[in-house]
Parts: sequence; structure tokens; C-alpha cells
Amino acid sequence: MLYTPSFWAMAVANLAHTASFSAMFLLPLYVLDQGGDQKDIGLVMGLFALSSAACRPWISEMIDRLGRKRSYSIGCLIMVVMPLLYLSLDNPLAMTYQVFLSGRVVHGVGMAICFTGVFTYMADIVPKERFNEGIGMFGISGLIGIAVGPLIAETVLRQFGYSGFFVTISGLALTALLVHQPLSESFPRHKRQRGPSFFSLLGLHKFQLVALLCLLFGLGLAGTGNFVAPLAEQRHLGLISFYYLSYASGAVLTRVFVSRLADRFGERKILPYGLCLYAGGLFLLPLTYHQPVLGLAGLLAGAGHGVLFPTLNSIAVRAEPQENRGKATGIFTGCIDTGAFAGSIVLGYIGNWFDLDIVFVTAGLGLTAGLMLFRSPPLKVNP
Repeated sequence: MLYTPSFWAMAVANLAHTASFSAMFLLPLYVLDQGGDQKDIGLVMGLFALSSAACRPWISEMIDRLGRKRSYSIGCLIMVVMPLLYLSLDNPLAMTYQVFLSGRVVHGVGMAICFTGVFTYMADIVPKERFNEGIGMFGISGLIGIAVGPLIAETVLRQFGYSGFFVTISGLALTALLVHQPLSESFPRHKRQRGPSFFSLLGLHKFQLVALLCLLFGLGLAGTGNFVAPLAEQRHLGLISFYYLSYASGAVLTRVFVSRLADRFGERKILPYGLCLYAGGLFLLPLTYHQPVLGLAGLLAGAGHGVLFPTLNSIAVRAEPQENRGKATGIFTGCIDTGAFAGSIVLGYIGNWFDLDIVFVTAGLGLTAGLMLFRSPPLKVNP
């Protein structure tokens, strides 16, 4: 059975912690308000992704050793505490800049534990014959979180300022922490045994392909996650959260209609469409001067996300034994974060040297390179 009480409880928890994470898409506004520039945005957002990626080998081992639920609880607790640290800082880009950046590092570790833990948990409980459908439909909870996080945060920010903003982000993570506590562990202690290391798996052909594609996917996420808010502010496009609502809508639609097709026809045949859609959404952003076009760009990129995330996840985790799933999920999510970190830094400098139009064109070209890479014969995967 796919849609069990555990499935729904984890979906609610995933929605809440993802909303806490995506609410931070508005953090660039805080950085600018404190006197920062595009380079500072790249550093502040990129450090979060860097710490999340750098700790992934050890996080993945921990999830296979300690269990999925316990690890997820630790990650949620970190995500509850860290926004309250930001709230306590006075003028973080001046007197307490180093503390602020250190907080972003720890916050990134918490996010890494949450995402790796929750998707490993779901890989344990989803039936193999409906794996793409299960992961894809579960992922809708995260996509809703991506949509509602910025919407909630922007509403609170307008009414209560940055104090309310950071308290809300902490409260969303607290919801995730509380909701999943009644669940049982998906990987009981008596079944745990030592498998190959994270880096041993990374040396396999399948995981090298997954890693390369996830790096480029992460570059695209850096563009949509870090630089859409400044673009919307610069061009007076109205509610920034409209983009993320459109993004989530596109992703949900593709999850509903495409996930079963991937189980039927194989991930290899479905994944190129995701790369094309995401690239199209990025290429449209430089042409965006009105809110309907902003919504269309979000819809296209979100549809690409809705295809890419579950298909890459399935390629990584499918057929892996339980003692490898934490590490397999860690490779998948960690390489996305690595791409997001590198993309944040590189795109931040490009934004300073040129303008935001070139930022989105660069990210779109990265997704286009992923399509060419996937189509090259030496890197093809069996369906």
C-alpha cells in the first residue's frame, strides 16, 4: 500500500520544513536592506548550500547508522534554532557578519539532514513497483512548501518586519519536528549492517551520472532561488511569491501526470523533458517585465523541477539495498546542493559584473549542457 498514515504524516512534516527552507528565498531582501550587494547575496545563500553539500557524506553515513527518523528529528531541531539566532543579531552585515555566516553554515547542515533523512525514509516505505509515483507524489508536499513558504514569509514580513519573518521560519520547522514524532523508524536497528562507503558508491558509473546532472540542476535552482526576488524588486513586478506559486503549480502538475509514466517507460525517456522545461523557464526570465510573464517563467521552471527531482532520485535509489539508501540519497541531494552553492557564488559575481539577465541566461545554459550530457552515449542509463 502506497498512501499509508506514515506517508501522509511525513508529507505534512516535509511540507513544513520545506516551507521553512523556502521562506529563506526572501533572505536576499534582508541582505540588501542591511547594506549588502549581489555578491553578499551569493555568499550568504551560497554558504548555506556549501555546508549542506560538504557535510553530506557524513550525514548520509549517520542516516544509515542512526536511522532515518532520529536523524530527521536532529535536522528539524537545527532548523528551529537557527532562525532565532539571526533574529538575535544586531546589524549582521557589519558587527556580527562572521556570526551570521556561521549561522548559515549550521543552518545548511540542518537542511541537509532533513532532506536526506526524509527522502531516505520514504525510499524505505514506498513500494518498489510504484517508486516513481510514490516519490513524485510525496514530493508534492515539498513543492507546496516551496510555494507557501515565500507567501507566508512575505505576508509576515510586510506586517511584522524581519522579527516576525524569522520567528515564522522557526515555527514552520517546529511543526515538522512535532508532526513526525509518533512515527516508527523505517530502518530498525536489528536490520542495520555496514555497507560500502559514500565515496565508494560515488565511484560507480550510475552515481557519476546522477552527480553531474544534479550539479547542473543545482545551478538552475541557484538562479531561481536566489535572484528572482531581486529581479522582481528591480522591475516592480508585484508580489514576489507569485513566481513561487506558479513554480510550485507547474511542478505539482507534472508530478500528477508524469510520475506514473516514468514507472511505465523509464526515467531515461522522461528526464530530458525536465531539463528542457527548466532551461526554458530560466531563459524567459530576462524577458520578464510584467507579472503574467513572471508566472509563466515560474510555471515552466517548476514543471522542469517536477520532472527532474523524482526521476533523478529514482535513478539514484532504485535497486539499492537499505544499508545504501542513505548514502545514495546523500549523493543525489548533496550534488544538487553543491551545484546550488557553486551557482550562488558564480551567479552572484556575474550579477555584479553584468546584470541579472546574464545570471539567468548562464543558469539556463547549464541546464542545456545537462541535456547534451545526458544524450551522450557513454552516459546513458538503462530505462
